Amino acid sequence: MALNVTQKLIKDHLLSGEMNPGEEIGLKIDQTLTQDATGTMVMLELEAMGLDYAKTEASAQYVDHNLIQVDNKNPDDHLFLQSATRRFGLYYSRPGNGVSHPVHMQRLAKPGKTLLGSDSHTCANGCMGMLAMGAGGIDVAMAIAGEPFYVKMPKVWGVKLTGELPEWVSAKDVIFELLRRHDVKGGVGRVIEYYGPGLDSLSAMDRHVIANMGAELGATGTVFPSDNEIKRFLSEQDREDDWIELKADRGATYDLEEEINLSELEPLVAKPSSPGNVVPVKEIAGEPIYQSYIGSSANPGFRDFAIAAEIVKGKHIADGLSFDINPTSRQMLTDLVQEGHIASLLQAGGRLHQAGCNGCIGMGQAPATGRNSLRTTPRNFPGRSGTKEDSVFLCSPETAAASALTGVITDPRTLEMDHPKVKEPKNPTIDVNLLDEPLSEGDAKKVKLYKGPNIASIPEMDALPDELELPILLKMGDNISTDEILAGGARVLPYRSNLPEISKFTFEIVDETYYDRAMESREQGGHAVVGGFNYGQGSSREHAALAPRFLGLRVAIVKDFARIHWQNLVNFGILPVTFVNESDYDKLEQGDVLSFTNLKNNIQQGNEFTVTIKGKNESIKVRHALSGRQIDMMIKGGLINWVRSRQESNS
Repeated sequence: MALNVTQKLIKDHLLSGEMNPGEEIGLKIDQTLTQDATGTMVMLELEAMGLDYAKTEASAQYVDHNLIQVDNKNPDDHLFLQSATRRFGLYYSRPGNGVSHPVHMQRLAKPGKTLLGSDSHTCANGCMGMLAMGAGGIDVAMAIAGEPFYVKMPKVWGVKLTGELPEWVSAKDVIFELLRRHDVKGGVGRVIEYYGPGLDSLSAMDRHVIANMGAELGATGTVFPSDNEIKRFLSEQDREDDWIELKADRGATYDLEEEINLSELEPLVAKPSSPGNVVPVKEIAGEPIYQSYIGSSANPGFRDFAIAAEIVKGKHIADGLSFDINPTSRQMLTDLVQEGHIASLLQAGGRLHQAGCNGCIGMGQAPATGRNSLRTTPRNFPGRSGTKEDSVFLCSPETAAASALTGVITDPRTLEMDHPKVKEPKNPTIDVNLLDEPLSEGDAKKVKLYKGPNIASIPEMDALPDELELPILLKMGDNISTDEILAGGARVLPYRSNLPEISKFTFEIVDETYYDRAMESREQGGHAVVGGFNYGQGSSREHAALAPRFLGLRVAIVKDFARIHWQNLVNFGILPVTFVNESDYDKLEQGDVLSFTNLKNNIQQGNEFTVTIKGKNESIKVRHALSGRQIDMMIKGGLINWVRSRQESNS
């Protein structure tokens, strides 16, 4: 049977289940990636599991989100992460080394391998011929411990690329085109696999840009073939021995098929406040901006900065505009300095920041109130920038640079200049000075974990009760993101290893009264929340499930869930159910009390059961999508309790 690349990767790593779309499968994980906003909890989970040493081929912990050191919290956590990586046998990428996704691509990614990361944009490394997926931190901890990763078998969505990108159009516009066509739910339950003659003109980093924002479509992952371009990239990184060819078989088919003619694309932009709100730049040209921002894991390559530098070279940015330059890896920054591009950006008025995620996650560079920010970042969910009432547009580096010069959103094709030609450095820098290699297993066992005063252990989670009466504390609409459930940014993320403290920020963007009301309901047995479509889109941060669970959330009833957040809810013992009849959403109001009876038996005996609305003489039918393994986890109160019970039964 002829297989596509995704099917080959899954078949080579399949440990359980059948490759039938929608069926739960267990996959062997070769590599893992954690970053500091999620990795502190992963390391605490590894400690709780009693792990001696990582069982994966390569696992890396990156410090890229929480770089600002305004007090002791972040630097203390950096020391904790460094000690944990030494204890458990992981690579450690120090602060300033760069964003996890491009650094992993440069130094560790290998064609033919699986990669699981506690960051939703882990899918970016699918550009290397890998099956790279984001997941909750505890799923990654399990993979580090050698356990399979369980996921529903995705459909494979084949996207054929033809033609070649015109001048002033770049890889960001390719993924924008898919978002324009399909919006933020278009990839749910799917892996997007790119193929066709259009690949020949796309560099490895161009493919990274496209793969990165597959997360914004809700896709399980994005896969590119491993071809001569990937061989060239690995050769430049002095890693050619890691290359294997991996292409679809002749005659391979896809569950769904689509075509994009690159030659027909134009500069696109995503308007506030969704990556799926895509229109041509020319439609909103002239909209004033306060900020133009270059960088992030969505545009991390040398070319992405160099093209912007060439556009602004010898010119000056508009008055009153903040032109923020956010390098994405230390070795790439060195190349930009050596080639003179950083000088061009600075002379034009750019503000240079350290290599890291920075403003993309709301860690600095927040825009002013009531002003527009134009960014090459992957997301523009409400408040993600760090400014509560923000107005963030997403774009390509060409559009960002052109707009920086004019002070308004500008179609770069209208600039009175020839399209710049950017050449990659002949001998790119290879820099491993801030990437610490794992200790040997013998040396690792001698290391003690360093824990600063801001680190708190994960509290005990109780098992699922058989009877529940839960008030609905929140009723929300569609596309609620994990940023809205629990924000990132400099106020919140320093508490990522202190659950009682970080929980105080839960749902504050949706309803500032939630925390106080949740604490009150927790003493009475907990509460429920109700939502619309695509609930939990965005970041993989498990705190968006763990913090509500700490505050007493037991059930989430929505029209449908985003994949990673659904898994995180299950992992922490929050029952995720959907409406059998979507019209029942209208029956429920905030403040209603829901009665769940015979709950354990209900979820074990079938996928559908009835919930009573107290005092209204009405009921609704809900449906769960749990596997047998997950039902057992749910009854025990979550994955940690499930693992502990397995260990006790084996002892």
